[in-house]
Amino acid sequence: MLELRDVTVRYGPVVAVDGVSLTVQDEQVVALLGANGAGKTSVLRAISGLRPSASGSITWQGKQISKAPPHRIVRAGICQVPEGREVFAGLSVRDNLRLGAYLRRDRRGVQRDLELMHDYFPVLAQRAHQTAHTLSGGEQQMLVIARALMSRPTLLLLDEPSLGLAPLIVTQVFAILKRICADMKLSVLLVEQDAETALSIASFAYVLEAGRLAVEGPSSVMHEDEALRRSYLGY
Repeated sequence: MLELRDVTVRYGPVVAVDGVSLTVQDEQVVALLGANGAGKTSVLRAISGLRPSASGSITWQGKQISKAPPHRIVRAGICQVPEGREVFAGLSVRDNLRLGAYLRRDRRGVQRDLELMHDYFPVLAQRAHQTAHTLSGGEQQMLVIARALMSRPTLLLLDEPSLGLAPLIVTQVFAILKRICADMKLSVLLVEQDAETALSIASFAYVLEAGRLAVEGPSSVMHEDEALRRSYLGY
């Protein structure tokens, strides 16, 4: 479904991503791992059109999207959940969710999906009329994931969903994600520093080191390779 070939991303003279190639298949969860500053977020920004790649190609369902603007990429079925739980702080939880469906015109479908998000994340139903800034960190993370799902994506780009969350909340969020992927038949490109948690949900993984691909392979192999884990994954 998604293919990156020799993608390079620059910030002025600084090369953040250097010739990265990767693929995400239909209904597959792929982890993109690496230390802070390895270039993981820049890869997601290149895919979603927030940081046009300086060179290389990005193909989605057989079509080039390297230079497409973000709103067209969302319409094509790709939605990114940014790092840092960027909610619309002054709006209600319900209005945050509705904004996720901004490009949709099927009102009945939007209402059904609102109810579906409440099923996946019951706390969002309980907090529906609260402003988003009053939610806890874990609740805000659930909200931004649910808001992205309201666009009915085919591919979800998840940037550090465990960042700043307590271990119990991380376990809860990833359990819900696993259920959502199965129910909605989603493909996911998951950026994480918590390699062990990411490998528990992904079937395949890539490891970035200083903007370049260092290792790639099935998650099960990476999880079992002690030398690889110590060298690249930090556990």
